[in-house]
Amino acid sequence: MIHTLLFDLAGTTVDCGCMAPVGVFVEVFRRQGITVDIPTARGPMGTHKREHIRRVTTVPAVAAQWAAVHGGPPTDADIDAMYHLAEPLQIEVLPAHAAPIPGFVAQLPGLRAAGYRIGATTGYTVPMVRVLAPLLAAQGWEPEVLVSAGEVPAGRPAPHMNWVAATVLGAPSAQGCVVFGDTPVDMQAARNAGMWAIGVALTGNEVGLPWDALQALSAIKRDEKRAIARDRLLAAGAHIVIDSVLDLDAALGGVRHRHRLR
Repeated sequence: MIHTLLFDLAGTTVDCGCMAPVGVFVEVFRRQGITVDIPTARGPMGTHKREHIRRVTTVPAVAAQWAAVHGGPPTDADIDAMYHLAEPLQIEVLPAHAAPIPGFVAQLPGLRAAGYRIGATTGYTVPMVRVLAPLLAAQGWEPEVLVSAGEVPAGRPAPHMNWVAATVLGAPSAQGCVVFGDTPVDMQAARNAGMWAIGVALTGNEVGLPWDALQALSAIKRDEKRAIARDRLLAAGAHIVIDSVLDLDAALGGVRHRHRLR
């Protein structure tokens, strides 16, 4: 029986294309004299922001640039400095990227009426959440619990955020929890928590387009991008992949079917 729904924020329920963090990461590295392209900046999306920065520094092209500019590999102090630079930059841009995915909020009353407990998790830090949560609540997206990566021992792909959210919601089992996310680490974290992993392909980080640009794609281009995102999410452990949170009913129906087959 499904009893608990846990949603990632950026790219899954808000900020189509997961646009808010990308420019910040590019800018943080630019200020260190390092050029990071958009795909590289997107690569670790979904992890804690400090871990995201650290992972970007390990990309061979970035590591080579860093050594050429700074005379050696980045230190923990360098990563800390970039993280502390990123946080205020991220907070500054959040209000411009706080719009829910169209159609998502309208489904929440029905889900709650059906008895689902609803929580959310995010790679954003606690100060970022303090800014973002009221903006979302004003638009009707107010989960019963919102757990950030800064509140647990480790962010994704560790399972802790999902476990904490499920515990606060009183979930009787991990097997009845369904996690929706748009990145490979979302899927890994759901699997590591023993929960159902539902990948969200089109609106998330793997396609990386804001809503209007996504709607403007030709059918062929959209199919191409969907296929690439779907394959990445399935490879990371997704049980089911949907286009967006507009497909919640289909996803939950698929989970119920698989649950009966277990």
